[in-house]
Amino acid sequence: MKEWKRLHTPLTDETVRGLRSGDSILLSGTLYTARDKAHERLRELADSGKPLPFNPAGQVIYYTGPTPARKGTAIGAAGPTTSYRMDPFSEFMLKLGIRGMIGKGTRDNRTRELLKEYGAVYFSSFGGAGAYLSKRIVSSSVLAFEDLGPEAMNMLMVKDFPVIVINDIYGGDLYEDAVREGRGLL
Repeated sequence: MKEWKRLHTPLTDETVRGLRSGDSILLSGTLYTARDKAHERLRELADSGKPLPFNPAGQVIYYTGPTPARKGTAIGAAGPTTSYRMDPFSEFMLKLGIRGMIGKGTRDNRTRELLKEYGAVYFSSFGGAGAYLSKRIVSSSVLAFEDLGPEAMNMLMVKDFPVIVINDIYGGDLYEDAVREGRGLL
């Protein structure tokens, strides 16, 4: 079994260059949540010349719509959302300086090429494990678009949040490699 690498956000170009598809990562630091509607709003802000609610340089976006926190917890269940729905926003987000995206499932060919072009990675986390993942979230606060409810943009502080590099800047694709080699992912 591969050893887990520990990384802190924001991600530097050097850190991203050191990642390869299949790497197991424990992320600590800040993650920003955004799903379809939040991406649309971010693009509207940028297109109209208004400031964004965060500095995207080197940051990691987590595609999740967390459930409300129960008493004594930072957040409710916070599992990854299917990523392909955010593919139409990939170039916009990467141009802003995003260096990592977390979700589940595959990305389209264009997004995989954009990751290489802009020097970013796509991580996957564990679908169906939202309650487990929430235990790795130390704090959560709504950053923008509160009217979107669970799809609001949040700022999460995480410690040892488990992800796997699916797509790296060298064209590596863990899913395609597994199929080509005739092996499972687990």
